[in-house]
Amino acid sequence: MTGPSLLKRREIIDALRMGTVPRCGLELFAVGLERFEKAIDEELESVAAGKGRFKAVRGEYGTGKTFFARWLEHRAQEKGFATTLVQISESDTPLYRMETVYRRAIEALQTKEWSDAAFRSLVDRWFFQLEEEVLAQGRVDPKDDVAIERGVGTLLEQRLRVVSGTQPQFAAALRACHAARVRGDHAQAEGLVAWLMGQPNVGAGVLRPANLKGDLDHDSAAGFLRGLLEVLKQTGRRGLVLVLDEVETIQRVRADSREKSLNALRQLIDDLAAERYPGLYVLVTGTPLFFDGPQGIKRLPPLAQRLHTEFASDPRFDSARATQIRLQPFDLDKLVTVGHHVCDLYPSDAAERLAAKVDDRILRALASAVAGALGGKVGIAPRVYLRRLVALLDQVDEHPDFEPTTHAALTIGVHEMNDEERAAAGVSRSVDDIELDLGAGRGTE
Repeated sequence: MTGPSLLKRREIIDALRMGTVPRCGLELFAVGLERFEKAIDEELESVAAGKGRFKAVRGEYGTGKTFFARWLEHRAQEKGFATTLVQISESDTPLYRMETVYRRAIEALQTKEWSDAAFRSLVDRWFFQLEEEVLAQGRVDPKDDVAIERGVGTLLEQRLRVVSGTQPQFAAALRACHAARVRGDHAQAEGLVAWLMGQPNVGAGVLRPANLKGDLDHDSAAGFLRGLLEVLKQTGRRGLVLVLDEVETIQRVRADSREKSLNALRQLIDDLAAERYPGLYVLVTGTPLFFDGPQGIKRLPPLAQRLHTEFASDPRFDSARATQIRLQPFDLDKLVTVGHHVCDLYPSDAAERLAAKVDDRILRALASAVAGALGGKVGIAPRVYLRRLVALLDQVDEHPDFEPTTHAALTIGVHEMNDEERAAAGVSRSVDDIELDLGAGRGTE
């Protein structure tokens, strides 16, 4: 089995250098998620068979909820699923507005082949497949665009019959989009794709020829989501993983918005159980306070009942198959293990020198120093730790005479910390730097 390509390794290291989560390759340095693999794979197989599944992940800030979600997305994409991650927020993406959630989901849609503009690419592929199928029947002249358009339209309607029963506009928009492409009217075709993606304010001149009206509302967006699942199925996807990240923000909104959001989540769970969204896997992430506190799911008892999970007294014995699973904070050993994985991924022509100078002792000293600067909260440390580790590897790689314990003068600029890191460090924005001493924690040779 070959390792990751040089390009992929550089992409990962570049992201860590900037303090961001890499868009790909998370599986290469994930630590502690192995215990979830079997249950997640079983659930994905169930979804691929046409079921709907719901999963909730809970954890304090710094336990890696978003990392878990990205890891699951990668795992699903490798198995042939499309994935999308939507961050819930009252101002931008309120959970109770399905039309907004749908639009954000389409905008962030990814597959193994396409990380950008995946919806457009899938529609293109589907139209091509339908055209090939019509021509393969041998009853249509390949030069007769009108006949091809008619044949594709008929076939498209047959394939979307289930969706058309509840949301006929989805199939109508796709048919009109294909017809516009055949005519060479790319402006109308793009406008219809934008409307299918839930974009607001699509001109009436685009919609009128297809007998379509207005922007998507809550009910039509639910139908469009079912249409999306069918298009994914028709183009060979095994299903869709939808991540709703940071649902705990529901707690901080007005009471009426909070109640609507909680009820929307309850309705989504019920719809999945009733198989109204076949092929959809929904993952939500939130803090323990959202699941256990007075402003979270407990405000809606039916929702609390659906998500209730009896956790073991020892986290080691938690069931990965439960509706709700919990993540544990990083400890120092896990942080060091991640550091080793990143060192292995670092692209260098001087790999032996890097291994000798950035060894387990240095990795552990750096982990201890970063965690110490952040109030001893190891769970908050991974982002800063990996950023400083990459900076250290850069210095060792570029300068043969650089010695980490002698020449490293690493600092954490308070301006580069996020809110959780500043809170853990107990500092304000006015403080300039926090020094990291790599000599601290050095043992004997």
